[in-house]
Amino acid sequence: MQVTEKVNPNMITIARESRGMVHLDIAEKLNVSKPTAWRWENEEFGISEDIIEKLASTLHYPESFFYQKGEVLPLSLSYRKRNTVAAKLMSQIEANINVARLNIEQLLKAMHYKDIKLPVLDVNKYGSPQECAKQLRKLWKLEKGTIPNLSEVLEAHNILLINFDFNTERVDGRCTMALDKFPIIVTNKSLLGDRQRFTLAYELGHLVMHLYTSPAYDRDLSHEANLFAAELLMPEKDICKELDNLSLPKLGELKRNWKVSMQALLYRASDLELFSDNHKRYLLQQFNQQNIRRREPKELDVPTENYKLVRDLLTQYRSKQKLSIAKMASFLHLEQDDFLVRYNN
Repeated sequence: MQVTEKVNPNMITIARESRGMVHLDIAEKLNVSKPTAWRWENEEFGISEDIIEKLASTLHYPESFFYQKGEVLPLSLSYRKRNTVAAKLMSQIEANINVARLNIEQLLKAMHYKDIKLPVLDVNKYGSPQECAKQLRKLWKLEKGTIPNLSEVLEAHNILLINFDFNTERVDGRCTMALDKFPIIVTNKSLLGDRQRFTLAYELGHLVMHLYTSPAYDRDLSHEANLFAAELLMPEKDICKELDNLSLPKLGELKRNWKVSMQALLYRASDLELFSDNHKRYLLQQFNQQNIRRREPKELDVPTENYKLVRDLLTQYRSKQKLSIAKMASFLHLEQDDFLVRYNN
């Protein structure tokens, strides 16, 4: 039985978790003990090629996947999520983000992609997350008012956007870095357009305010990202005059224009102290009475934004190298059907 020392145990972990499996699942499928399945990922010893072949078949990755260099990158910045999410599901989401990161690293290295200069906006320097958002609007020369297409703005500044199904509605998005210098924002494919846009703005806030500034441990980074996103999408100086005498019909009209949820507009008005707490409670009661707190009226849905940059980079590389879809998938250490699911959005 031939044994290789080149297998990267981290890739076994990523592959297993990306398929939503625990060690016991692998043990049962490969007819080994649970400690043996655990050791494959946690101890430095040779793994036979027939075991790699079985893992590849079980986890639906080509054998080359397990020989990639790299590690399970901890995603240190906050998720945008709702309430508690099962640890197993969170592990699956993180593993699939790591797969995407590995794919992008492989692609960008092959293309000799230029480094990205991400703005660094320290909350301590500018005074508040809102001021950081105002500063970013100036740096990027964004026109006042509504940002018509936020994903286009981010991709124009070389921020890599990826969309896939998280298999839950409780997690909206995540940001990470490829090769420590290329920012990536991943969003849940199930998001409606208004929540997608707020998630992009929220994760952007983490990238520009927190990634390189070493914030103190006691700061509420998620709250700061929310404040940043609200100012970026609904600038105080532009929206204040539109938030008087709020009612549900008016919130619906504003949603069409600003491309954010009715509730985001309501909370924005509250944060800007443009109405009383009693009026806020009254409006929230109306949301509950009309059963639109969790799902706002479909006729007001904001169109989802399509991401193009990663797809275009994949197309450019595939065209330049004259690769078939199968060969392109192989280049990224993916099966062809998996490649199409991940990147043919």
